[in-house]
Amino acid sequence: MRFSGVAALAVLVFTSLAHAQEQARGQATGLPIPRFVSMKSGAANVRRGPSTSNRIDWVLRHRGTPLVVLAEYQDWFRVEDVDGEGGWVYTKLLSTRRTVLVQEDLLALRETPSSTARSLARLEAGVIARLGACQLAWCAASIDGYSGWLPKSGIWGVLDNEVFD
Repeated sequence: MRFSGVAALAVLVFTSLAHAQEQARGQATGLPIPRFVSMKSGAANVRRGPSTSNRIDWVLRHRGTPLVVLAEYQDWFRVEDVDGEGGWVYTKLLSTRRTVLVQEDLLALRETPSSTARSLARLEAGVIARLGACQLAWCAASIDGYSGWLPKSGIWGVLDNEVFD
């Protein structure tokens, strides 16, 4: 009888884990939640709820701004910016093109992913760069004709554990 209790507990744990993995996907796109997107347009209304009948709380005004997607409902994404301000934005105003926001003033864009590599440029806090590949601690980025590597610790727009080519 003890074996059945252990088996039932194992099934319950497995079901809970499977359910948690399902919750980590957007209901409209099936893509992972959270994930990052960027502003496609130069302005987007951020609303209280996922429809044009909901009140506009504020307006995003910078093309390329990275945003984290926290939820989906039909053609709307609930997003947050670097300051944790958020709301619902119509998906057509967003892009899957990845960008990052420099958070550390005069952050060095390095030639290779190493703190001792040659500095190609110094980026001011608030600058938006196009994101390339990411390693565990570094991401490739480009801005205004410069391409190099930025430490994840100095940027916003990637998850800590995100690694991709």
